[in-house]
Amino acid sequence: MTLGLETADYVIFLIYFVIVAVYGYWVYTHKGKQTADSKDFFLAEGSLTWWAIGASIIASNISAEQFIGMSGQAFQLGLAISVYELVGGFSLIIIAVYFLPMYIRNKIYTMPQFLQTRYDGRLATIMAVFWLFLYILVNLTSIIYLGALSLEKMTGFGFMSCAVFLTVFAVFITLGGMKVIGYTDVIQVICLVVGGLATTYLALDLLSDRVGTGAGVLEGLGLIRDRADSHLHMIFSEGQYQVHDGKGGFTDAYNQLPGLMMFVIGGQWIVNFNYFGCNQYITQRALGADLNTARNGLLFASFLKILMPFIVVLPGLAAYVLFQENADPAIVAGITEGGIVKPDNSYPVLLNLLPVGLKGLAFAALTAAIVASLAGKANSISTIYMLDIHRKFFNTSLTEKQTVWRGRVAIVVSFLIALAISPFLKNFGQGFEYIQEYTGFISPGILAIFLLGFFWKKATANGALAAALLSIPLSAYLKFNAPGIPFLNRMGLVFWACVMLQVVISLLESRGRDSPKAFAVDSSWFRVQRPFLLGAVVVSGLVLLVFLVFY
Repeated sequence: MTLGLETADYVIFLIYFVIVAVYGYWVYTHKGKQTADSKDFFLAEGSLTWWAIGASIIASNISAEQFIGMSGQAFQLGLAISVYELVGGFSLIIIAVYFLPMYIRNKIYTMPQFLQTRYDGRLATIMAVFWLFLYILVNLTSIIYLGALSLEKMTGFGFMSCAVFLTVFAVFITLGGMKVIGYTDVIQVICLVVGGLATTYLALDLLSDRVGTGAGVLEGLGLIRDRADSHLHMIFSEGQYQVHDGKGGFTDAYNQLPGLMMFVIGGQWIVNFNYFGCNQYITQRALGADLNTARNGLLFASFLKILMPFIVVLPGLAAYVLFQENADPAIVAGITEGGIVKPDNSYPVLLNLLPVGLKGLAFAALTAAIVASLAGKANSISTIYMLDIHRKFFNTSLTEKQTVWRGRVAIVVSFLIALAISPFLKNFGQGFEYIQEYTGFISPGILAIFLLGFFWKKATANGALAAALLSIPLSAYLKFNAPGIPFLNRMGLVFWACVMLQVVISLLESRGRDSPKAFAVDSSWFRVQRPFLLGAVVVSGLVLLVFLVFY
């Protein structure tokens, strides 16, 4: 295994970098408004097409947490980790049909604005602060950490050097505003899909060469089936098998993917509905468009989403077989640190086995995914801070130009905070699990107040506030006092507790009357244009087919 990139790899990466930079500058100067308009900067209002919206959603979603973290969990758990992608693809359809009309027809541009409009300012402010902490301390930080970890393994440069490089690259993209992010994300998605599929192909071919007879990709797939049968189950039972925890020990696979209970109690649905439907840096792409354009964008994102297991899960499975078969001492040494098996190292180590040139393509694909995701998240952090906190509490008379300028300052500050914290994540073991678990402290309460706010006219502000405040302490209590409950099941239990609390308080407070701030439930779902409905059926069918084949 050759650590580092060769000249040809750097040339390929430089071509990618130049294309993104030049196209981003062209978009900045030729698309949309040329004045300092906050809605144009934060939302790219009216200027994103359906394909740009869909590509940008996936570019923000697919990042180091998938390439590195999810590939690591494929090494650890197997094919079952793709359930996040499959359920995510189906969830995007539901969100396009039910959630989007609520936002767009009520002119909602930020998630705190929805809470302000439907409930009151107290809840909007509390949740705006929560979201800022979550996006910076968990999402932005973890992407920088996992991205720098992978680049460190590929290039041989130090962790902080790689982290600074990714941060600076993302800052320049983000400062151009959502318009630049949205359109450059199209290039980023093309790059990550092409590069990701090429990496998968070469990983399977490598597996065939090192473990099999060298017959090619199909043999590589067969070797995964024959040598990693335990990694091909979609549903786990408690105590079925133990997996490396990334800290030097073992953990029950059921604790991370608790079988059918994650669907029955709802943990898997909570993760995806909250992430794609109540998440500023995902929905923000669609909020500036008309309903049909936004819906078609989400459908395109749904289609791209179900391609992701081929890009991020199969390489992890290939790395697992190579590791188990001890096919190359360099692979074992790269995945093991100080005698501890580190699943998150599997994808970067695999990339180092690629031939010169193709390693540069994979490097560009990984960088594209990381930078696009960082840019989208940082723009959303800035959006919430400026529109829901700064202009409401610190300076209510800001001009459009001042709002945009301070928004750019907020972007830089958020990146600096995340960059400073990122090295400390080395103590958390498995990166993707860290993201899901700690996001899950707040997501049950968020989803509860959004769903009841959408579809139950009697939901009151005090009930929603109580539900939001219950989510974190109840999650923390269950984590430390009932550690045997898998975190996805814990999320489900907390969600239903938040729902019950909000319902009880709302009924006592409203005495059966509808809230004066209730939204009219949109009934246009059965009048959705036929192309969208046909696409939704196709995507749903593909998801169901995968479950039936591998169950």
